[in-house]
Amino acid sequence: MTAAGLKSTPGGPLRGTVRAPGDKSISHRAMILGALASGTTTVEGLLEGDDVLRTAQAMRAFGARVEQEGPGRWRLEGQGGFSEPSDVVDCGNAGTGVRLIMGAAAGFPLCVTFTGDASLRGRPMGRVLEPLARMGATWLGRDRGRLPLTLKGGSLRGLTYRLPMASAQVKSAVLLAGLHAEGGVEVIEPEATRDHTERMLRAFGAEVQVEDKDGVRHIRLSEGQALTGTHVAVPGDPSSAAFPLVAGLIVPGSEVTVEGVMLNELRTGLFSTLQEMGADLTIANVRLSSGEEVGDVTARHSALTGVVVPPERAPSMIDEYPILAVAAAFATGDTVMRGVGEMRVKESDRIALMARGLEACGVDVEEEPEGFIVHGTGTAPRGGVMVETSGDHRIAMSHLVLGLAAQAAVSVDEPGMIATSFPGFVELMRGLGAALQDA
Repeated sequence: MTAAGLKSTPGGPLRGTVRAPGDKSISHRAMILGALASGTTTVEGLLEGDDVLRTAQAMRAFGARVEQEGPGRWRLEGQGGFSEPSDVVDCGNAGTGVRLIMGAAAGFPLCVTFTGDASLRGRPMGRVLEPLARMGATWLGRDRGRLPLTLKGGSLRGLTYRLPMASAQVKSAVLLAGLHAEGGVEVIEPEATRDHTERMLRAFGAEVQVEDKDGVRHIRLSEGQALTGTHVAVPGDPSSAAFPLVAGLIVPGSEVTVEGVMLNELRTGLFSTLQEMGADLTIANVRLSSGEEVGDVTARHSALTGVVVPPERAPSMIDEYPILAVAAAFATGDTVMRGVGEMRVKESDRIALMARGLEACGVDVEEEPEGFIVHGTGTAPRGGVMVETSGDHRIAMSHLVLGLAAQAAVSVDEPGMIATSFPGFVELMRGLGAALQDA
């Protein structure tokens, strides 16, 4: 793979069985909670992408001993808290990492400066900093809390916080800060978001109370809870599994199985949506792994039909809308995706980038402020273009999948960013029969 670009070319069917890389959300949390805990934490199946490796390096900066023992196998020796880093903490492109780390760091009497790459420096952090400030943390930085910024923590007050938007990152930051806040914290969720932080806090020995009342979720964490090191087996990432699975659905004659995919009901909105579109998508060998349900997901080439995706499903699949839009481009009829304004403040404005990329490939897309509509014709898009990705890994992978079934090859710029979330993507797809090559 070169900096010049990467090209996917339509070809024969995709076939085979692969394993998804470890879930990025759980990998970040395993590193952070392992560093916060006292004693030894062992992790297997860690996603060793750039984002998670930045989090691992940050945990070293905060005083934890973090060592890789083999592929996907890591060991952390936590000191029961964070000490002040001696230098700036650079989180690269890791939005989840920096937001969760800021929440964890706010609980300690330290001063730390965070920065990141150009993409991360352009993303607002105010949604996390606002509740942390209400708890007593202070910060100094650019408008809307953009990086670089300096955070000063310690002496936090308890907080009852109602999320103004569905965000597992904000919820998690408040919960992690609440570990060292007088009186603990309560987070109120009008819409349920991924619950990996709550599950993992319990695995590390914390008591987390979750109660649903009148359709609203209340998560409570009392003060003074100590974490103890444990073993974490990271399940396969459903967001990453989505790429080979959608490729299997749109490339004629294909049958692709991804093993060990996490099936947490708050993460499987894409699978439900694809099945509603008529996808031949089956799940087998369902089992438990470190408190998370996992299974093997098989996708076979299918004739898809456009659907209206319920807006309330967005929190369970917010990262999967780019690849869903690719599936929609091959479907017959309109696929309506609304209530997804969060996509505009990810690594890029994903609504705008997907709309431009699909339109360049010959797909009719209608962009809205909080969503978009893909007008599918049931035929393969034209393709034959170089798509600008603005360094967004999911935009790049989505268009590369499209190119495998388009009428002509599709190229993307900046393919190196794929490694932030899916190291080995090219090799995995080639193993299934995909024609991917330098552009």
